[in-house]
This record gives sequence, C-alpha cells and structure tokens, in this order.
Amino acid sequence: MSTTTAAQRRTQAKNEYNAFYAACPSRQLVARISDKWVALILCALGRGGDPQPMRFSELSRTIAGVSQKMLTQTLRSLEADGLLTRTVTPTVPVTVTYELTDLGLSLHHLVRGIKDWAEGHMDEVLEHRLSV
Repeated sequence: MSTTTAAQRRTQAKNEYNAFYAACPSRQLVARISDKWVALILCALGRGGDPQPMRFSELSRTIAGVSQKMLTQTLRSLEADGLLTRTVTPTVPVTVTYELTDLGLSLHHLVRGIKDWAEGHMDEVLEHRLSV
C-alpha cells in the first residue's frame, strides 16, 4: 500500500471539485444556486413537483419584489448553466417561455425542500429571534 504526502493530497484535492477551495468552479455554482432569486425561480418553475413552462410576466408576478433586470439576468445565467430552457414562439407579440431541464428539475427538488422547511419552521425561528 502506498502512502501519500500532505503535498500530494493537497494537489489531488485541487484537481477534484471541492467548493471549499476559492478557485473551484463548484464554489461559483454553489454561490449561484444559493442566490435567493435563483431559489425562488426554481421553485416557481417547479410548482410543487409538477413543472410547467412559464412566461416572463408570470414569473415576475409570482416572485414579488424581483426587478425586471434581476429576473432577466438570473434567467440568462440559469439557461447558461443548463438548468432551464428558453423557448421563443413566433406569435404576435412573441411568446417566450422558460422551463426546467432535467438538471434543473433535480436541483428544484432540493431547493423546494429548503423553501418548504423555511415556511414550515418560520414560527419557531421568529420565536427564537424574539428571545435573543
């Protein structure tokens, strides 16, 4: 059995995805998916596990407080990461819909669980905040 030195272990760890390293691409992905707008968009598009395409205006109405600029930027980044698709239908006016990909749906299930947990435990959290 061969042993590895600490330097070799550090080198190996740098070659694998490890979000604890600042330069690791997975850290950038963790930062992106932990953004509140990303989480809310994924939840809105997933609608309780029954994903359906939504238009920009539907998303905007569903997610209170998101600006048009931020919604546009976030949708573009999610599309670039392969988490959703953007479909343009040539109608008058043009119809643009967004839908989760299989990759996005797999993330939706995790994010939806966090959203559900937050909603289900908010009273307890508020109690703790008041007692501090």
